[in-house]
Amino acid sequence: MIEALPPLPFPPGLILIAGGLLLPLIPAALRSGWLLLVPLLGLLAVWTVPDGVVVSTHWLGYALEPVQGDALSRLFGSIFSIMAFAGALFSLKQTRTMELAAALAYAGGAVGVAFAGDLLTLFAFWEVMAIASATVLWANRTTGSQRAGMRYLMVHLLGGVVLMAGIAAHVVQTGSIDVVSLRLDTAATWLMVIGVLINAGAPPLSAWLPDAYPEASWSGTVFLSAFTTKTAVYVLLRCFPGNEILIWVGLYMVFYGILYALLENDMRRILAYSIINQVGFMVVGAGIGTPLAINGAAAHAFAHIIYKGLLLMSAGAVMYRTGKTRCTDLGGLFQSMPLTTLCGIIGALAISAFPWTSGFTTKSMVTAAAGHEHLTLVWYALEAASAGVFLHAGIKFPWFVFFQKDSGLRPKDPPRSMQAAMLLLAAFCIGLGVYPQPLYAMLPFAVNYVPYDLPHVVKQLQLLLFAGLAFFVLLPMMKRTLTITLDVDWVYRTGLSWLVGRVNRYGGCLWALAEQGLRTVWNHLVGSLERTHGPAGTLARTWAVSSAMLWVIGLLGFYLILYYVNGS
Repeated sequence: MIEALPPLPFPPGLILIAGGLLLPLIPAALRSGWLLLVPLLGLLAVWTVPDGVVVSTHWLGYALEPVQGDALSRLFGSIFSIMAFAGALFSLKQTRTMELAAALAYAGGAVGVAFAGDLLTLFAFWEVMAIASATVLWANRTTGSQRAGMRYLMVHLLGGVVLMAGIAAHVVQTGSIDVVSLRLDTAATWLMVIGVLINAGAPPLSAWLPDAYPEASWSGTVFLSAFTTKTAVYVLLRCFPGNEILIWVGLYMVFYGILYALLENDMRRILAYSIINQVGFMVVGAGIGTPLAINGAAAHAFAHIIYKGLLLMSAGAVMYRTGKTRCTDLGGLFQSMPLTTLCGIIGALAISAFPWTSGFTTKSMVTAAAGHEHLTLVWYALEAASAGVFLHAGIKFPWFVFFQKDSGLRPKDPPRSMQAAMLLLAAFCIGLGVYPQPLYAMLPFAVNYVPYDLPHVVKQLQLLLFAGLAFFVLLPMMKRTLTITLDVDWVYRTGLSWLVGRVNRYGGCLWALAEQGLRTVWNHLVGSLERTHGPAGTLARTWAVSSAMLWVIGLLGFYLILYYVNGS
């Protein structure tokens, strides 16, 4: 925290949101400078926020706290701002202003969530993220991105509705809108955690992430990888730590991501599934809920945003130069893209938790927390998953993209601004691996964890080396073909579409029959009324006075008979 500067009287995220909205109005010559300046101003604002409530107001009888700071808020606010800057630097060659404007607003929504002290403010920034991220997708202006963006928005609006339903029920039950730690013991808190887990990429709607992210532009995917899932992790750490169900949800995500990433052919879909896998580690940490586990999940989120951004930057650079994303179309690029290859390898080592990289000093804290709590099955599962990560992201991605067979492609490394962004994140990956103390100092609890002891280093090296050996022994089985993988999204992309078509077809026939029957009944009723009340009907004819008198006498006689019968 920078104590010399007073905190701003509004949420720091508004700087990024306003900067994004103003970006189209900035002259083209100044737009690049503006794009880099806004995240730096946002980062400065983040570090001026002290502990406690900074901004508060009242609305409809509720105390709103749009800005409430502590170590966890500053940690996530910092990495969101840093990634916004790195993504902006990487995207300086992007000509679609709408994408860049939406990306800044997207980052601002994430920072806003990190400092929200009440549930209404949190929800408002949550929805800003949903709309801005969908706009990043749509900005690619391809048929695939338009359709994927609509599916993406539908899933996230569903998550927002579920989250808001939980918040409303929680407010009715407790009368409080404070962002505090909650137990999953009411329908309201269950609705809230389901809404958050949808954004985290948890089952059964995990498929929205690999469906949408690869459809963005070469720069848009970098932004998309950084904010939505990690904001969900922040909310889980803030509001739902220690709820055991999250351990098992996280383990499902860990192995689901590994399995599909190993099957995938598209390099960006490999990395998209890898996001789900890595977020699973963080969700497990939130479920364990001890100080070491929360520190580990928060530190892992910080490191993951950096190395996943680096991996997607290297993939984006390949796409920028070649226009190709399938592993079967790539290979041998290390000959003409040495810097991109180097940065991709550094990112791959970091995500695999290789010693002297950021993944080793952060992700291992979650595994250690499981061991300290004697969660033996969880510990073994996380260790096995670490080997799986090395298989799909640590080896498969760089091997099939930069090495393997020579594709004959000879693209150059990307422009210098893109190289600078990759080098910046690569420096973070190595720096936090060699000297993690600055990151440990930012964590919410005191850190007594020592990553570099001999047993830990030797165990991790053995694990990774044997996983690497298994990859090359099984290389014939690892080679990708021109296939696609079916995921749960098939249910609503194809299965639900088929069902709607059948309902429309047969429902239309039933409706036609019902309509015909109703028309027949209606015509019969109208005909009956026409015969009695129409111009030529019985009741419309002229009646003689004598006939009327006979009717009156008859009715009077009938009344007298009834009177005497009832009287007797």
